Amino acid sequence: MTFGPLLLLLFDPDSDRVGFYCVPEKKVLSKTLPDVRGKVACGSSCGWLTLMDEAASVMLLNPFAIARAPRIELPPASEHVAAVSSSKCMSRVHDWWVLHPTNGYRDVDAAGRAIKLEDMRDMFFHEIVLLTSPDAAGRECVAMAMLGCSTEVAFYRVGVNSAWTLLNTKLEFSVESIIYC
Repeated sequence: MTFGPLLLLLFDPDSDRVGFYCVPEKKVLSKTLPDVRGKVACGSSCGWLTLMDEAASVMLLNPFAIARAPRIELPPASEHVAAVSSSKCMSRVHDWWVLHPTNGYRDVDAAGRAIKLEDMRDMFFHEIVLLTSPDAAGRECVAMAMLGCSTEVAFYRVGVNSAWTLLNTKLEFSVESIIYC
């Protein structure tokens, strides 16, 4: 079965149902994908969805693979990524990212609030694009990420890097999107 362009529809992170709009057929396809529960989409390319959870962990998911939807884990956002992706003071507290008031944010006990799932794209990986598609074993993949509100971008090579590598674009304005040709 071949598909024309598919549009990912807004999905409920408390559900495992995802809708895709098939442009040529003008109809909605619904698919059960347990791996999307508790996550927000932050990109798609080469047939793969990029998903992020509240801990800023990232995964690639191929929703239309013949077998069970394969997934590839990418590294989560680090303190270094967090520092450049937002102008707000935040830190990791256990498995959560917390926004702190500008006074005393280094004190883990300082009053702060956990960053909600719907805010994760604005704070960390706004968009992730694959520069190369994963091979059958889930290797040889290169991902590039546009960070929340930053002039820097990040990239990760599956099987080569252990964390996201930051690349300073030296631009005076935030990057709006990543386009790979």
